[in-house]
Amino acid sequence: MTNRIFTILLLAVFAVGCGNGKKAEQFKALPFPDCAVPGMMTDRQDIAEYVAGHFWDGITDPDRDYPSDSLLVSGVRKADVEQKFADWTSILEMIPFNQAEKAVARLYDRAVACERKDTSSNVFETFTDLSYKYLYDPNSPLRNEDCYNAYVRRLAGYEGISPEMKKKYEYDARMTSLNRTGTVAADFRFADKMGRMHTLHGIKAPLTLLFFSNPGCDACLNIINVLKGEPQISGLIDSGRLAVLNIYIDEDLQGWRDYMPIYPEEWYNGFDPDLIIRTDNLYNVRAIPSLYLLDEEKRVILKDAPENRLFNYLADTARR
Repeated sequence: MTNRIFTILLLAVFAVGCGNGKKAEQFKALPFPDCAVPGMMTDRQDIAEYVAGHFWDGITDPDRDYPSDSLLVSGVRKADVEQKFADWTSILEMIPFNQAEKAVARLYDRAVACERKDTSSNVFETFTDLSYKYLYDPNSPLRNEDCYNAYVRRLAGYEGISPEMKKKYEYDARMTSLNRTGTVAADFRFADKMGRMHTLHGIKAPLTLLFFSNPGCDACLNIINVLKGEPQISGLIDSGRLAVLNIYIDEDLQGWRDYMPIYPEEWYNGFDPDLIIRTDNLYNVRAIPSLYLLDEEKRVILKDAPENRLFNYLADTARR
């Protein structure tokens, strides 16, 4: 648990309450109402789960009658709310997925309650935007498709959105439901540089890294260099504990072949000969690179994981 996030949890323990009963002066920003943890709760994991679930209670109270405008959300500066959202997503990573999903669902329910009570409130709009930006934008270092799925599934059924946005959210809900954490990853066949056919599920290893990459991609090259050069991670590969499937899913096969000397020989390096991974929506690959970590049964451990989350997980695994 990082020092910054643990500090947030400690502040929650000593907070005096989740709300603020005073009426704010018009347009005067208020401090973020930190969530108070019950005094008898001392276990770090219990505290993290409680704070994740109740983090937003003070700002998503439908009876909280404080200003909301272009700069304020329920009386708190938007910039402060956004920073708190980033902190909250880090807490979600520390708790079991089912608890994280409940925390996201609770935020959605409370944000909708604010919207239904006062349609001029920007609480619902703000959290919908922040959920996409931090949990689903492919460039977010905090992205978490599973948590976004918990939000967007509910959003797709909300009566207050336009038909066009309903279709978009239904599509996002469907795509984020693919290959969820804990489910068996969709199998597919791939060809190696010699034209020999293999399947994802045919790879035998305690862990499999599914690495969607493109030739000439700088971010992909950085990942390759870490996997090759970080001793703890390369040790997992050398010992057979981790297999790497480096898969190309586009059409420029000559470009892929030209890049072959960059790829380690001990990896599975292949391409999708049928171009079905994208066209059949087997995986929600919205940007390259995209990283999935699978267990021995090909169940998803990490889904479209940010690089640092993957590297930290692999380093922790190597130390065990």
